[in-house]
Amino acid sequence: MKNHIALLTASLAAVLVTGCSSTHDKGPYLPQTPKTPAYENKEPVVLLDPGVQYSVTCSGQQELILPDGRLQVVAHLRNRENRRIEVQVNCVFKGQNGFSTGDETPFQTLILTENSQEDVTFTSMNDQAKNYTIRVRQAR
Repeated sequence: MKNHIALLTASLAAVLVTGCSSTHDKGPYLPQTPKTPAYENKEPVVLLDPGVQYSVTCSGQQELILPDGRLQVVAHLRNRENRRIEVQVNCVFKGQNGFSTGDETPFQTLILTENSQEDVTFTSMNDQAKNYTIRVRQAR
Protein backbone atom coordinates (compact mmCIF):
# COMPACT_ATOMS: atom_id res chain seq x y z
CA MET A 1 0.00 0.00 0.00
CA LYS A 2 2.85 2.37 0.84
CA ASN A 3 4.39 1.63 -2.56
CA HIS A 4 1.15 2.62 -4.27
CA ILE A 5 0.96 5.89 -2.34
CA ALA A 6 4.62 6.66 -3.05
CA LEU A 7 4.13 5.84 -6.74
CA LEU A 8 0.96 7.96 -6.88
CA THR A 9 2.72 10.87 -5.16
CA ALA A 10 5.69 10.65 -7.55
CA SER A 11 3.38 10.49 -10.56
CA LEU A 12 1.38 13.48 -9.35
CA ALA A 13 4.59 15.49 -8.77
CA ALA A 14 5.81 14.62 -12.28
CA VAL A 15 2.48 15.73 -13.79
CA LEU A 16 2.56 19.02 -11.87
CA VAL A 17 6.14 19.79 -12.91
CA THR A 18 5.56 19.04 -16.60
CA GLY A 19 2.13 20.70 -16.62
CA CYS A 20 3.59 24.03 -15.56
CA SER A 21 6.28 24.18 -18.19
CA SER A 22 5.62 26.33 -21.25
CA THR A 23 6.13 25.26 -24.84
CA HIS A 24 6.01 28.86 -26.15
CA ASP A 25 9.14 30.57 -27.31
CA LYS A 26 10.32 33.39 -25.17
CA GLY A 27 11.64 36.66 -26.49
CA PRO A 28 10.64 39.24 -29.12
CA TYR A 29 7.87 38.47 -31.58
CA LEU A 30 7.27 39.56 -35.15
CA PRO A 31 4.10 41.56 -35.91
CA GLN A 32 1.25 39.53 -37.34
CA THR A 33 0.05 40.29 -40.84
CA PRO A 34 -3.63 41.23 -40.90
CA LYS A 35 -6.08 38.78 -42.42
CA THR A 36 -8.04 41.61 -44.05
CA PRO A 37 -6.50 44.24 -46.32
CA ALA A 38 -5.75 47.61 -44.76
CA TYR A 39 -7.87 49.77 -47.05
CA GLU A 40 -7.00 52.93 -45.14
CA ASN A 41 -3.40 52.52 -46.30
CA LYS A 42 -4.26 52.05 -49.98
CA GLU A 43 -7.59 53.66 -50.90
CA PRO A 44 -8.38 57.40 -51.02
CA VAL A 45 -11.92 56.88 -49.61
CA VAL A 46 -12.95 54.28 -47.03
CA LEU A 47 -16.41 53.53 -45.64
CA LEU A 48 -16.06 52.51 -42.00
CA ASP A 49 -19.46 50.95 -41.22
CA PRO A 50 -21.63 48.30 -42.92
CA GLY A 51 -24.56 50.74 -43.05
CA VAL A 52 -22.43 53.37 -44.73
CA GLN A 53 -21.11 50.77 -47.18
CA TYR A 54 -24.69 50.11 -48.26
CA SER A 55 -25.88 53.73 -48.29
CA VAL A 56 -22.97 55.88 -49.50
CA THR A 57 -20.77 55.84 -52.56
CA CYS A 58 -18.03 58.17 -53.71
CA SER A 59 -18.24 59.06 -57.38
CA GLY A 60 -14.84 60.75 -57.42
CA GLN A 61 -12.29 63.00 -55.81
CA GLN A 62 -10.47 66.10 -56.98
CA GLU A 63 -7.04 67.09 -55.76
CA LEU A 64 -5.58 70.56 -56.02
CA ILE A 65 -2.21 71.85 -54.86
CA LEU A 66 -2.75 75.41 -53.61
CA PRO A 67 -0.17 78.14 -54.39
CA ASP A 68 1.27 77.83 -50.87
CA GLY A 69 1.85 74.05 -51.36
CA ARG A 70 -1.07 72.79 -49.28
CA LEU A 71 -3.26 69.97 -50.60
CA GLN A 72 -6.99 70.55 -51.11
CA VAL A 73 -9.26 67.55 -51.69
CA VAL A 74 -12.92 67.48 -52.75
CA ALA A 75 -14.90 64.23 -52.46
CA HIS A 76 -18.23 63.70 -54.24
CA LEU A 77 -20.33 61.63 -51.81
CA ARG A 78 -23.66 60.23 -52.94
CA ASN A 79 -26.63 58.86 -50.99
CA ARG A 80 -27.84 55.66 -52.66
CA GLU A 81 -31.05 55.42 -50.64
CA ASN A 82 -34.53 56.94 -50.86
CA ARG A 83 -34.24 58.31 -47.35
CA ARG A 84 -32.26 61.05 -45.68
CA ILE A 85 -29.08 59.86 -43.96
CA GLU A 86 -26.56 61.50 -41.67
CA VAL A 87 -22.89 60.56 -41.83
CA GLN A 88 -19.63 61.89 -40.45
CA VAL A 89 -16.62 62.54 -42.69
CA ASN A 90 -12.98 63.36 -41.99
CA CYS A 91 -9.67 63.38 -43.85
CA VAL A 92 -6.25 62.11 -42.82
CA PHE A 93 -3.48 63.78 -44.80
CA LYS A 94 -0.40 61.67 -45.47
CA GLY A 95 3.13 62.31 -46.66
CA GLN A 96 4.79 60.83 -49.74
CA ASN A 97 5.55 57.56 -47.90
CA GLY A 98 1.89 57.03 -46.88
CA PHE A 99 2.24 57.84 -43.19
CA SER A 100 0.14 60.48 -41.50
CA THR A 101 1.67 63.95 -41.31
CA GLY A 102 -0.24 64.56 -38.08
CA ASP A 103 -2.76 66.62 -40.02
CA GLU A 104 -6.15 65.03 -39.47
CA THR A 105 -9.41 66.95 -39.71
CA PRO A 106 -12.12 66.42 -37.10
CA PHE A 107 -15.18 64.43 -38.15
CA GLN A 108 -17.84 66.75 -39.57
CA THR A 109 -21.51 65.85 -39.90
CA LEU A 110 -22.91 65.63 -43.42
CA ILE A 111 -26.64 65.27 -44.12
CA LEU A 112 -27.42 63.62 -47.44
CA THR A 113 -31.01 63.93 -48.63
CA GLU A 114 -32.70 61.27 -50.75
CA ASN A 115 -30.48 60.19 -53.68
CA SER A 116 -28.44 63.39 -53.41
CA GLN A 117 -24.79 64.09 -54.00
CA GLU A 118 -22.74 66.47 -51.86
CA ASP A 119 -19.20 67.72 -52.20
CA VAL A 120 -17.00 67.73 -49.10
CA THR A 121 -13.82 69.83 -49.16
CA PHE A 122 -10.73 69.33 -47.01
CA THR A 123 -7.55 71.42 -46.97
CA SER A 124 -4.29 70.36 -45.34
CA MET A 125 -2.71 72.61 -42.74
CA ASN A 126 0.81 72.35 -44.18
CA ASP A 127 2.64 71.56 -47.41
CA GLN A 128 3.79 68.08 -46.29
CA ALA A 129 0.56 66.38 -47.45
CA LYS A 130 0.93 64.42 -50.69
CA ASN A 131 -1.71 61.70 -50.15
CA TYR A 132 -4.90 61.41 -48.14
CA THR A 133 -7.62 59.08 -46.88
CA ILE A 134 -11.20 60.31 -46.54
CA ARG A 135 -13.11 58.30 -43.95
CA VAL A 136 -16.92 58.08 -43.77
CA ARG A 137 -18.82 56.62 -40.81
CA GLN A 138 -22.37 56.61 -39.46
CA ALA A 139 -23.27 59.67 -37.43
CA ARG A 140 -23.04 59.17 -33.68
